[in-house]
Amino acid sequence: MHNAHQEEHPRGECPRVKMILIVEDDPDIGQYLSLAISHETPYQSLLGTDSVRALEVVKHIRPNLFILDYRLPSMNGIELYDQLHLTEGLETIPAIIMSAGLPREQLENEIKQRQLVALPNPHNLDDLVQTLEQGLCLGIPGSRDRSSRRQ
Repeated sequence: MHNAHQEEHPRGECPRVKMILIVEDDPDIGQYLSLAISHETPYQSLLGTDSVRALEVVKHIRPNLFILDYRLPSMNGIELYDQLHLTEGLETIPAIIMSAGLPREQLENEIKQRQLVALPNPHNLDDLVQTLEQGLCLGIPGSRDRSSRRQ
């Protein structure tokens, strides 16, 4: 499969073609996210239903952003994030972790340590679009420069 040439871009500039990899095991939520992205943004999305599929997809396609459900069947979203970031070329790709009932206290340190954005379900469409813009164009804090934005 041919993918548009993608490279690192200066801060504030977005790549022309932005691909978002969604990993969500609930088909209704996955479809909602894909439709919201295609109708409300200029971005493209690819939906994977589990972590195994996501790890296979990134062998062929380099996304600009991950949207990861926290509660996935074989590993949680943070574990998947860690596996994706071990893949050559994906070390700086930002991620959004989503889930209903995200166990915030338990995960607070893990989310902060990785500088991820947690987006609870349900959320409104404006919050989703704003978070996507932050991740793709401005960079989620720490996604490209892990030291300068931590305070």
